Amino acid sequence: MTCNFMKTALLFLLMCLGVSVPAQEPLALKLTQTIPFPGVKGRFDHFAADVQGRRLFVAALGNDTLEVIDLAAGKRLRSLGGMRKPTGVLFLPQPNQVFVANGDDGTLKILNGPDLRLAKTLDSLADADNLRFDSRAKLAYIGYGEGELGIIDIAAERFIGGIKLAAHPESFQLEKDGNRVFVNVPDARQIAVIDREKQTVTATWPMTKFKANFPMALDEPNHRLFIGCREPAQLVVFDTTVGKAVAETAISGDIDDMFYDAKLKRLYLSCGEGFVDVIDRSNPDAYQVRERIPTRAGARTSFFSAELNMFYVAVPLRQNQEAEIRVYQPQ
Repeated sequence: MTCNFMKTALLFLLMCLGVSVPAQEPLALKLTQTIPFPGVKGRFDHFAADVQGRRLFVAALGNDTLEVIDLAAGKRLRSLGGMRKPTGVLFLPQPNQVFVANGDDGTLKILNGPDLRLAKTLDSLADADNLRFDSRAKLAYIGYGEGELGIIDIAAERFIGGIKLAAHPESFQLEKDGNRVFVNVPDARQIAVIDREKQTVTATWPMTKFKANFPMALDEPNHRLFIGCREPAQLVVFDTTVGKAVAETAISGDIDDMFYDAKLKRLYLSCGEGFVDVIDRSNPDAYQVRERIPTRAGARTSFFSAELNMFYVAVPLRQNQEAEIRVYQPQ
């Protein structure tokens, strides 16, 4: 008698006896593809996507390269050298350019989108890091230095000013319907709130209970800000209308990236401990871990594209296992 036949017979017997058999919950993320990165060493940092061109840009910080993936073919398209610890990456369909922040030499390199040729370099941005785009004002924001959020005029391709912070900024999020920017400032143990019209810090929300607040995600319609902390490993949820924490949930260790899937009301957290945590939101103040998906130690960099409906995880070289990008589809 085969194993499958025995399982079928058991299920049939249970149904005959009136015993309910719970359905197995489907996986939150389905691994659909693995894209190898042979020869790429060190850790990764941020991603950006060219949705129309079906390209993914990955900052290979430890390899001093910008890796370019052909998403349609599922393979590496190019490996661009000349970077110095690339960190933040931003792709803008208009004017079809790629912006790459380099933390080692403090430059922001602007590449032409079609051929990825270097068009311009902005310098004097020490420890250049995260990049975000304000589509209304056509301005890019960059975290850099000992504590500043820089402002880039995209059309003029020039630095036009900065907003002082208490320490180096990590992840930050811009409201689309409002004027605020929320900034993680872990060394100051706070979240800074910026009015981007006034270009000033209007409030700081202390992180008294948790430290090392690096990644951030925003659910703007429900006024919830998600903060990933490493000490201890915790997801902290803030109500942005009052600036207070309203929920917290234990997570895997060494979190570095986090994204909110508004369609499925879920959070995807990539943690260097070797897991992707999937957290379900039952209401704006209630969250629970749905699934912990094993990856590899150090795989803490990720990217979620709502337009492509895909979640990408950068898996670094470990113990002779080549670096790779794992592609997941939300279920």
